[in-house]
Amino acid sequence: MTACAIEPTAEDRADAGTDETDGDEDHTPPDSPTPCVITTDGAYAARLTRGPHPDAWFPERWTLDGPEPYAVPLPANQPEEPGTEVQPLSDGRVLVRRLVQDRHTFSLLYPTDPGTGELPLGAVECPDEGTRLRLLPPAPCGERAYALAVGRHTTAVWLVAGGAFGPEHLAELPGRCSGGVWLDRTGRMLALDREVGGRTKAIVVDLERDGEVSPLLQIAADSDDRLLLGDLDSGLLLIGSDAPSPGESRLGWGVLGSTLPVRFPESLRLPDCTLTPFAIQPGQMLLPERCAVALRIDGPFGSWVGTWRPAERQLHHLAAPAGWLAGSGLWTRDGVLRLPYATESEPCGVARLTPPVAPPPPTATPESAPDSPPAQPEPTTPREPATPRPVPLQQAPLGRLVTN
Repeated sequence: MTACAIEPTAEDRADAGTDETDGDEDHTPPDSPTPCVITTDGAYAARLTRGPHPDAWFPERWTLDGPEPYAVPLPANQPEEPGTEVQPLSDGRVLVRRLVQDRHTFSLLYPTDPGTGELPLGAVECPDEGTRLRLLPPAPCGERAYALAVGRHTTAVWLVAGGAFGPEHLAELPGRCSGGVWLDRTGRMLALDREVGGRTKAIVVDLERDGEVSPLLQIAADSDDRLLLGDLDSGLLLIGSDAPSPGESRLGWGVLGSTLPVRFPESLRLPDCTLTPFAIQPGQMLLPERCAVALRIDGPFGSWVGTWRPAERQLHHLAAPAGWLAGSGLWTRDGVLRLPYATESEPCGVARLTPPVAPPPPTATPESAPDSPPAQPEPTTPREPATPRPVPLQQAPLGRLVTN
């Protein structure tokens, strides 16, 4: 493939039945940095790291909202398995998911003096060998955590932290789901990529209405359409679809609640590279075209960082810091990209990058106006306040539909 593809996530590869994620304990190669999960407000991060012994893994919490970042190790009574998942909450505790035979156990870890405190939350049983369970991205509220159990023909959504009586089953959906993007700040509307009949479409699940499902992406009848990333302030959505180029996944963008079609910029196509969006600039109310997007770019010569804004139609390339926990980072409201990294000399660091901003196009005066109008950015409409059920995005406006 000569054009850029959208990098599949681990859960997407598992849904496709590849060998890479046939088990739950092989997410990360032994010599690779583990993923760094950051709370929505950017205050805390968590990852699994190794201690003095190369086979001894333990959770580590990073505090990011102070003058300088610092890490707190949270080793439990015994080392963790490499496939253990961790996720920070907004109060500084770290959720841990462990696989014990066919049971997924959940606990909250927190620093004590001395050692690590642990609060068991309960377990979710997955007796079917074909079921895979993973944590969903951090909820916007920061007080709850959710998990997705993907079976052979159905997918279950679980509340695993923040409930009243341990893990709580919230919804059972037909089809195999992957991804996971929150569409509101209450943790009610969850976007998932659902595979049914060989096609993948992004849907919206209403967790307060017993998992009621609505379509989100309807780009073409025979296309695979996934939601990769979304911003709660502006409504900007990053989308992966093969609709414009059958057989090739393209990166596109749209706006939540808009009836305008999804656009697939040529600036987001690079020969022999993979682009994966991982952060969108917050705080840009009603200005989705001005939001900065950070992307991980993987090519023949390594990985680096790309930044892009819909209004600029230009991809900027930036060198990643040494030891970058690749694919993780967050934007500040004023457009500074913060990238966590860990090296032998600096085990907890955050690099701050300020990408260039293209100047706005010049406005023609009556004296200098050309005979024909200059090219303008693609048209947009002011975004209305978010509604409980988003309008499906596609090539042409679609009536409000609900599917089961």
